[in-house]
Amino acid sequence: MDIDTSQPWGLAIDYAGRATLTEAGHTVYVNVSDTSFNSIIAPDSITGTYSPVTITAQFSETGDNGAVLRGTGRVTVMPVGTDPVVPDRTAVQRAVAAALADFRANTAAYVALCAAWTTDEGEGQGDGDTGTGGETDQATGTETDTGTGTDTDTGTETDSGTEPTA
Repeated sequence: MDIDTSQPWGLAIDYAGRATLTEAGHTVYVNVSDTSFNSIIAPDSITGTYSPVTITAQFSETGDNGAVLRGTGRVTVMPVGTDPVVPDRTAVQRAVAAALADFRANTAAYVALCAAWTTDEGEGQGDGDTGTGGETDQATGTETDTGTGTDTDTGTETDSGTEPTA
């Protein structure tokens, strides 16, 4: 990410501390905010210190069948002594780098998970099927008839009602 040296946080942010940028082909959403509950930037009435500033960077990519991979990064800039937080131009850059690293890690984990659940036949291993041409699918409890032949009904029917008379 290129840092804009004319901006205090290294990129132009709006009045609410938000910015959008494109990095490594992803649209990354950045948020710069303090952790206070007050709308006025002032020292905490109890501790006498200013609140830390949190920078988050996040994005998601959607694939086939609703598959979604996300990348998130978070950096916290702490105040020094009783002074307010001084803008750090590298904080956004570090948050974006962390989001990209998180996305790559999530992608690798997803690929590994998919590889673990793929068999030679291209079927999943996690569906409860033992793969033996089985009689019972353990995940659904349904029974599969693999035999051939005639089905014979040996049950007895009982009529417990009364028939209407004409």
